Amino acid sequence: MTRVLLKLSGEALMGASPFGIDLPTTREYAREIAECARDGASIAIVVGGGNIFRGMAGAAKGMDRASADYMGMLATVMNSLAVAQALRDAGVAARPMSAIPMESICETYTRYRADEYLKSGEIVVLGGGTGSPFFTTDSTAALRAAELGCSAILKATQVDGVYDSDPKTNPAATRFETLTYGEVLARDLRVMDSAAIALARDSGIPIIVFDIHRDGALADVLAGRGRFTRVAG
Repeated sequence: MTRVLLKLSGEALMGASPFGIDLPTTREYAREIAECARDGASIAIVVGGGNIFRGMAGAAKGMDRASADYMGMLATVMNSLAVAQALRDAGVAARPMSAIPMESICETYTRYRADEYLKSGEIVVLGGGTGSPFFTTDSTAALRAAELGCSAILKATQVDGVYDSDPKTNPAATRFETLTYGEVLARDLRVMDSAAIALARDSGIPIIVFDIHRDGALADVLAGRGRFTRVAG
C-alpha cells in the first residue's frame, strides 16, 4: 500500500483523559505515522471530533441537527491542527486542510491541492468533515479515499480487528480475518457507517481495521502483516 487514508477517531486522541486532546498520546501516534511516511508511505488522515463534540449526541439532546453537526466539524478542525503540529514536531511535513473555509487557520480542502501535497511527500490532515451536515467522519474518510485514489482505508480502533461481539465484555468473541462489504452490512457490525461502507464498496477500496494502540501496528498494516480485519469485495 503506497497511498492510504488513515481514519483516526477523536476519542483516540484523548488517551487516558476523559475529554479533549492528550498531547503525549497524540505525539506518540504522530511519531509512528512520521516513521511510516519516511519509509515511503503516502498518508492522508481524516480526524474525528468525538473527543470534543459529537454532532449526533448534541442532536439527541435537542439541538438542531445541522447546527450540532457543524459544531462537530469545527471540533475535527481543532483536532487536525493538533495532529498536524505533532507530525511537524516529529520531523515530517504536514498540512492541515479544512472542508469548511477558514483561511486564517488552515487551507481549504480541494482534491487537486491535497493530491499535489501527497505527491510532494507531505501528510495531509483533513478536518471539517465533508463540509456538510448529516455526514459522519467515516463517510468523509471513504469519500476522501476515493477522491485521492487511496489503495486502502486504515480504520484505527481500540481493538485489533472486527469481532462478532464486543471483546471487552465477551471473552469468547471471535475476530474476523476477512469480511465482505455485504457481510458487514448484513451483520450490522458497525465497522463504519453504512454510507461509508457502500462508498468504499462502490470504489473498490478495502477497509483495514486495526488496533492503533499497539506499538508498530501502522507499519505492520502497511506491510500486510500483524493482526487486523480486512473488509473487501
